[in-house]
This record gives sequence, C-alpha cells and structure tokens, in this order.
Amino acid sequence: MRIVFAGTPETALPSLRALIASRHEVAAVVTRPDARAGRGRTLVDSPVAQLATEHGIEVLKPAKPSDPEFLGRLREIAPDCCPIVAYGALIRREALDVPQYGWVNLHFSVLPSWRGAAPVQRSIMAGDEVTGASVFSLTEGLDEGPVLGVITERIRPEDTAGTLLSRLADEGARLLVDALDHIEDGDIGVQQQDDELVSLAPKLTTDDARITWNRPAFAIDRHVRGCTPAPGAWTELGDLRVKIEPLTIAEESTLAPGQVQFGKREVRVGTATTDVVLGTVVPHGKKPMAAADWGRGLADPPGSFSGPVPA
Repeated sequence: MRIVFAGTPETALPSLRALIASRHEVAAVVTRPDARAGRGRTLVDSPVAQLATEHGIEVLKPAKPSDPEFLGRLREIAPDCCPIVAYGALIRREALDVPQYGWVNLHFSVLPSWRGAAPVQRSIMAGDEVTGASVFSLTEGLDEGPVLGVITERIRPEDTAGTLLSRLADEGARLLVDALDHIEDGDIGVQQQDDELVSLAPKLTTDDARITWNRPAFAIDRHVRGCTPAPGAWTELGDLRVKIEPLTIAEESTLAPGQVQFGKREVRVGTATTDVVLGTVVPHGKKPMAAADWGRGLADPPGSFSGPVPA
C-alpha cells in the first residue's frame, strides 16, 4: 500500500521506522515547518523530517495542511492511506478525502478515554492504573473516529509522562503497522466510540503544572510525574521558582502543607497527608541538581513553598 506519513516529534519516530521496514511504501512524509532551537535560535528540521531525509523520502512542510500547494502535491502522490502520529495540526476535509482509505491516527490512550493533546500526562495525573494506544480513522472531530485497534499498557508506580509515552510509542508503532496491513487485506474490524465514556485531555499549560501543596502526597506524586519532562511541575520558594522532578512519598507526616525542611541529605516538604522527599530539582535558569545540594546553596531560604489553593 502506498502511504504518506504525517508526524513531527520524536514520539512519531518509532512509527515511521516501523512503516519504512514494513511491506508498505512510504512515498512521502508531512511534518510541521522548521522550528527555531538552541542558543542561536537557528531553524532545524523536525525529527520526522530528519529521519525521512536519511531514507531519501520526500518531505512536505506545509504551513497548514489546507494549503492549496500541499493539497495539490498530496493528490499527485495519490496515497492509498495516510497514517498520522503526533503531527501537530488539524487535518480538514479537503485533505481527509484524498486517500482511498482515509487517514488513520495513532493516539496514546484507550479511546474514548483522554481525547486531546495530553492523554499520557492526564492519565498519570488522574491516577489511572492502565492506559494504552488506539488506532482510529481520523475525522474532523477531536479524536472521535471509529477505532481500528487497541493495545493496553499498565502504568507503573515510577512512570513519568516521558517514560510511559516512550513505551506507548514503541508498542503503538506495531499496532499502526498491523492496522495498515489489515486495511490493505480488507479484513479490518471497526468499533464505534461510546460518547458517554469520553474524557478530555487538553494540553497542559504552565499554570496547570504548578504544585498545590495542600493536596494529598499521592496526588502531588502523580502531578509531578505527569508533568515530567514537560511542561515540568514547579513551585516557588519566596521569589525563587524551581521545577520539581519525581519525588518520594515518606511514611510519616512531620510538616505542614508546603512547609520545607532542609537537611544535610534530603529536602522534605509537607502535604495534606504524609511528607514528600524531593529528588532532583531545576532552579530557574540552572541545570538539574540534587535537592539537598540546592538547599545547601540557599542563603536563609523561606520555610514554605507557595502554591495555589484549590477551589
């Protein structure tokens, strides 16, 4: 089957590699335009564009997938199907109608749970025990098309959004190739989504990532892991802003919510239940460091972190 793959970040690379190695022909890739990165703010190709170039695959970088020039080229290529993984832009009807078998999207949740841009992060933050990945037929609605295949994955106690997404990207790549195989063979099964079971996963903002210390320790732990590596859970100590990486829940409660205890070997913070012990922190504008090292470098720090009070 002749395909055009759409994707942009590293998360999409396992799928592109699997498709290149599959029986299908990757005629081209669609990716977001070059973005500025690094200290020099130079324009760089997306990870998907770089991998495609290494394999001699045509790269299309429309400002919008509705651009007439892009649509014209897509029609010239005449793909049978367009698999899409973390592309980063909405595909409108004029593009959806080009391939015979439509566009099929790999989404990192068990649909209809967690439709939206941050399914892995929201799943961890919600305390889910199991998540997964779904391949579905893309429509103009938000992740609402019929499901073609699903896998499940247990969320481990130590999982961050980064580690979990990495596993799902690898497992999901195999699911995506399998779905395309069955589409070509004409024996793909279809399951309509139950709209009564929908939950939404909007993109996490910086404000969303701020830690609320008067929540239970288990909720703070999930919050931090769900925000790692991006956008990064954060808090303030006086006028010092610091990102908090995954922490450990202590067995006892000795501190008030948000109260900080700086020790020679550890930094503890109080919550609504038991204390938590900070692991690695990232002070604003600095590199990650052990929390105890950070604490020793502070001159007369305040005794409590600040944070929003939940409604």
